[in-house]
Amino acid sequence: MKVNEIRALGNEELLKRLEEAHQELFNLRFRLATRQLVNHRELPKAKKKIARMETIIRERELGIR
Repeated sequence: MKVNEIRALGNEELLKRLEEAHQELFNLRFRLATRQLVNHRELPKAKKKIARMETIIRERELGIR
């Protein structure tokens, strides 16, 4: 997801997507530990996606944008 797409989401939808992203990261880590993960670049992508969402949530809390 791009930043503009994330900003277009409402607060509840954003929190729902954040929870899904955390679940996805958990599953990727589990697959990595069991050596079933083929593309290792998926882990940093998932972390970056979570960081983007958390940053936008924090911006909204502070009223920056």
